[in-house]
Amino acid sequence: MINRTLTEKLKYMVSKFPAVAVTGPRQSGKTTLLKMTFPEMTYVSLENPDRRAFAIDDPRSFLKTYNNNVIFDEVQRVPKLFSYLQEEIDNKKGKFILSGSQNFLLHQQISQSLAGRVAILKLLPFSFEELKNSDIIYDNYEDYIFNGFYPRIYDLQLNPSDWYPNYIQTYLEKDVRNIKNIKDLHKFQSFLKLVAGRVGQIINFNSLANDLALTIPTIKDWLSILEASYIIYLLKPHHKNHNKRVIKMPKLYFYDTGLAASLLGIEFKEQISTHYLKGALFENLIISEMIKSRFNHGKESNLYFWRDKTGHELDIIAEYLNELHTFELKSSKTITPSFFKGIKYYDKISKTINKSYLIYGGEQKEIRGNTTVIPWSKLNDINN
Repeated sequence: MINRTLTEKLKYMVSKFPAVAVTGPRQSGKTTLLKMTFPEMTYVSLENPDRRAFAIDDPRSFLKTYNNNVIFDEVQRVPKLFSYLQEEIDNKKGKFILSGSQNFLLHQQISQSLAGRVAILKLLPFSFEELKNSDIIYDNYEDYIFNGFYPRIYDLQLNPSDWYPNYIQTYLEKDVRNIKNIKDLHKFQSFLKLVAGRVGQIINFNSLANDLALTIPTIKDWLSILEASYIIYLLKPHHKNHNKRVIKMPKLYFYDTGLAASLLGIEFKEQISTHYLKGALFENLIISEMIKSRFNHGKESNLYFWRDKTGHELDIIAEYLNELHTFELKSSKTITPSFFKGIKYYDKISKTINKSYLIYGGEQKEIRGNTTVIPWSKLNDINN
């Protein structure tokens, strides 16, 4: 059993709020976390057809049956339940934990019925820290990229090449159809693979639409499905512009590198070292770990990127209350002076950098000028 960092924050939120929502991708470990943390609470899965039919047909009686210290799993399957939950929560009838794998449906209902009444937490697959605390440590970042971080791979010691294709098929058949009635799932799967080929790139709606013979509104709609179900993460450009000629479209990353690698057709970890997207996958690995660190402590992401139209760029700007921290991410195991160009240029035009870091594929921690060089394996040494 691998302990989850989110556990302590979850316990705290449940002690303070009448309702807590835990969202995250399918099979990220939400059900296991909730059952292990609150064994005394009644667990009700709305994936169960009988329970779901009861909740849809007679929500008042359903909540009367389960109205005290209950976990409702996959609650987005019954959207109308939220408006009835509002009354139960206002009357302080017990504690409710809501869990679901479709972020935008949950938030849509929360904004309408439960605003200010529910705390929202996000659980992604395992992190470096969680695996390390369970003595699961790889010497090479390629292993982490290939294996990904979904719990079942580690719990059952499964081959990622066997598990991810089945996960993708389950996702297509369940989540995609539940979020949006897409008839051509084969084309949507082609879209998924095409998106994986754009990892680490600025989103280009025209290119995706042309490659799939789809309209731009359809591409935007399908990307929103991937984002809503925690498949992709859109890294937004930093909003404080020091140059009017800056890129304003987001960059695309996956929440899990193992899933991205599978969609790219990578069947063995050895393929990653020579793959044309090795650098982008390394960026993805580090960015997803930084996001997990925030989510696991009940915080929202504070990450952005910056790029102007002349080619100057920074991989990450992390925004804090009164500080900006900048990061360059390089898969190379050898440091070269060119790695620091982006940090130096941004510092020159902005005068706002408080700390700067280079995260790279090597093993030595160093100080180069005003920049701290951190090996990928020591990422958790940075408080982000």
